[in-house]
Amino acid sequence: MNRNPVIPFILIMVMGIGLMFLLSFKGLGDMKEVADGDKKGGEKSEVAATPEELYKSASCINCHGGNLEGGMGPKLDDVGSRLDEAEIKDILLNGKGTSMPGGLVKGADADAMAKWLAEKK
Repeated sequence: MNRNPVIPFILIMVMGIGLMFLLSFKGLGDMKEVADGDKKGGEKSEVAATPEELYKSASCINCHGGNLEGGMGPKLDDVGSRLDEAEIKDILLNGKGTSMPGGLVKGADADAMAKWLAEKK
């Protein structure tokens, strides 16, 4: 007896369409919860980690080195003697030139990181 080679494809299609409907209804059920979370949440107002931990996790270490010694990016071990805290925060939030992207650190984390870097003299 020959098997029809189209049947597995039809079964996969039916399961895919069914899954699409199931996930759509799940999303509709969670819609109000997600919308309320956006109103409440926004940006975190508290610092989640120490500036040293942020430095290691925010891709800073890739360009500025493990000991702030520089690499592709400028060295940061004496950045406090060149820039004040407000200038450092501006660079963290908005970037500088084409090599330093903005927005890698946001909100209270940017404040903490700017203060930490400003102390490096």
